[in-house]
Amino acid sequence: MREYKFLVVPFVTLLVCQTLKFIIESIINKKIVWGRLFNGSGGMPSSHTSFSMSLTMMIGLNLGFNDPLFAIALVFTLIVSYDAMGLRMESGKQAEAINRIFDEIFKDQGIKKLKEKLGHKPQEVIAGIILGIISALFFTYRVFI
Repeated sequence: MREYKFLVVPFVTLLVCQTLKFIIESIINKKIVWGRLFNGSGGMPSSHTSFSMSLTMMIGLNLGFNDPLFAIALVFTLIVSYDAMGLRMESGKQAEAINRIFDEIFKDQGIKKLKEKLGHKPQEVIAGIILGIISALFFTYRVFI
């Protein structure tokens, strides 16, 4: 299993993150929100960011923070984080506006709505970064994969 740690840790981190989203949204909504287990877009914490940050940290911790692979992974993690807060957040706002227009024009005609939870607030991305770092530290120093 040790030779697959650069794949296993990010996917375990992703599962933990989705579970956290499920728990948080179920508590907030005061009902079980099963769809959150499979829907990774939007919400606290950012699963895309935690996924990429855990890989970035695994590379840094295992290969060295001066390794070129760490630099490449960090750049891509920063792009993923920026995209989560920027482009995908704005796309979610546009979907929300379009859905409101559809509601006014096509009242109760069964038109499928656009997905609104696409992006993240800065604190959701920061939580994803922290989760990714903690996960990589945990698996590097406490668990023998």
